[in-house]
Amino acid sequence: MIPISSVLESREQHFIDTLQLLETQHFTLGGNWDYDKGFFDRPLDEAHKVWLRIPFEVTNGNIDNEATDNEALIRLGTPYVLKHEYREGNDPEASVRVAGALFDQFQSPSNADAEVEPHWIEEAKQALNATEQLFPS
Repeated sequence: MIPISSVLESREQHFIDTLQLLETQHFTLGGNWDYDKGFFDRPLDEAHKVWLRIPFEVTNGNIDNEATDNEALIRLGTPYVLKHEYREGNDPEASVRVAGALFDQFQSPSNADAEVEPHWIEEAKQALNATEQLFPS
């Protein structure tokens, strides 16, 4: 995980407005959001192993991805770039579990904090710079 300095840090604004702006730059609300915090994620590669992530915390109200009339306020954190490594091919330690297969559809990263190559850091900075331009001063 490599932090990237940004003018967005500590910026406070409405959740829905922020989500809509970030969606224009290919960000999505990260899958492990909660009602009081979460992440906006943007893949930097086609394999979805390298990500630009902007964390946030809710300062007033609760977020709900489905509600378009949501009035929650959020404060953006320090963006960072991270890389996940996954095992290629079959998992040698896998076992057949019918009930578990209903829940465990996706492989966990073998290294959730892999080394990020310099060109991905530059790519993340460029994507973040373009994103910053969308936010009013």
